[in-house]
Amino acid sequence: MTYNSPATAPPGTASAAADRRRWFALAIVMTAAFMDLVDVTIVNIAIPSIQQEAGASYSQIQWITAGYALAFAAGLITGGRLGDIHGRKRMFLIGIAGFTVASALCGFAANPEMLVASRILQGGMAAMMVPQVLSIVHATFPAHERGKVFGLFGMIVGLGAVSGPLLGALLTQWNLFGLEWRPIFLINLPVGIAGLILGSKFITESKAPKALKLDLVGVVLVTLGMLMVLYPLTRGQELDWPLWGYAMMAGGLVVFGALIAYEKAKAARDGSPLVELSLFKVKSFAAGIAVQTVFGVCMGIFFLVWTLYMQEGLDWSALRAGTTGIPFSIAVSVAAGMSVQKLVPRFGRKVLQGGALTMATGVLLYIWEADRYGADIASWQMALPLVVMGAGMGFIVAPLTDAILSDVPREHSGSASGLLNTVQQMGTALGLGLVSVVFFGVIDEKAARSEVPMEIVGAFQNSLWWVVGVLVAIFLLMFALPSRPRQHVEGADGGDGSGGGDEAAAGDVSGDELAEREPALTS
Repeated sequence: MTYNSPATAPPGTASAAADRRRWFALAIVMTAAFMDLVDVTIVNIAIPSIQQEAGASYSQIQWITAGYALAFAAGLITGGRLGDIHGRKRMFLIGIAGFTVASALCGFAANPEMLVASRILQGGMAAMMVPQVLSIVHATFPAHERGKVFGLFGMIVGLGAVSGPLLGALLTQWNLFGLEWRPIFLINLPVGIAGLILGSKFITESKAPKALKLDLVGVVLVTLGMLMVLYPLTRGQELDWPLWGYAMMAGGLVVFGALIAYEKAKAARDGSPLVELSLFKVKSFAAGIAVQTVFGVCMGIFFLVWTLYMQEGLDWSALRAGTTGIPFSIAVSVAAGMSVQKLVPRFGRKVLQGGALTMATGVLLYIWEADRYGADIASWQMALPLVVMGAGMGFIVAPLTDAILSDVPREHSGSASGLLNTVQQMGTALGLGLVSVVFFGVIDEKAARSEVPMEIVGAFQNSLWWVVGVLVAIFLLMFALPSRPRQHVEGADGGDGSGGGDEAAAGDVSGDELAEREPALTS
């Protein structure tokens, strides 16, 4: 069953009913996307509470966040393909149902091991749910209305960035029913159940007639390679860096080499590899993949150590830590809007490079303030470095995707966008794994209890120096991006709304072909 857009549906009651259904469907998928966005940010603020109440070790704390990112990254492309093959509505409902069940398992976890396993399941279910969101929008709305729709998505992304840490702080601080941190997961239950019921009623099914085949071997190799690198990183510090850990990380690189060889063979055999290796012949895309991966590493390190610094090092409450981050989120949203609408059209790549340097400047300010004020630093004193960092991040995240995709052939734009989102999540998982080296690795485990806060403050400063180094690397990598990204204005998404709208409305677009200018909800 395919959906008739208002432009093609017969006039009268049926058209009005269809119009109402599609806006209900939009509200449902946007709510699910918001739930995923919030769940990524809400956990960080509750980590100290999880560590204290559940008795989680440092490596388990890392896996609570990194496990979600890894499962999400490994399943994103597969999730999109499953929607193309078996139906986007069906996969969306399976994803939201699984995400809700996994949230319940997280909320009722009896021990840290169960919480880690449940978070990995939750990330996998998010990978089934999130790719369907853009597919459903394209299959439901004609081309000339998508600008308005994606404007709403931008608002949702900004709202999720601001509300996630604050909501996590409030739920943790309130300690509802004596459940400590557990409500940050249990809050997903009523939302997920409502989305499941309403989604089954209002979302119209659509499939792609020429969906690519699944590349399960590719998924296994990617996941195995990441695990072989991440596991020794997260456990190495507490196990005193055993020899087998180095051997496993080296083996992970061999697995990635096998992945490249296999993907080449699969592309020649049936044209449906997990990774479209021909994309890496495009200089700007290859550099962009490196930028996106390294940027994910940067964010993975910063947000985890920042939370531990405020709550463990400075002994702040979850609520104070959550509200301290509000200037950062606002700065990201404002700068992102400015960069896309005013700055990039005039200055091109320089805006992104300026963003990397601006962000590095904010981090250096943070290092200076953390050193000067020590454990006596106040929330208002953090506002300046956070605003500078947020502005720099906003200058990068909004225009980066278009800069990377500008030289990619149109027929590969969807695959390229999916790969960008995947490597960003993998970079985040790698950054979270590196926390054991750059943060926990410099804390003296034999320090007296009274000295632990200052040990954490010192570890935070050390981590920020790593972040500065990563941002400088990002600045240099950006020289390989096109100086002025070409705008993809021809074809289906033209400003006049003509051409291609009926195809998208009828659901005859594959999930791997969707994203050109609207690539990623997951970033």
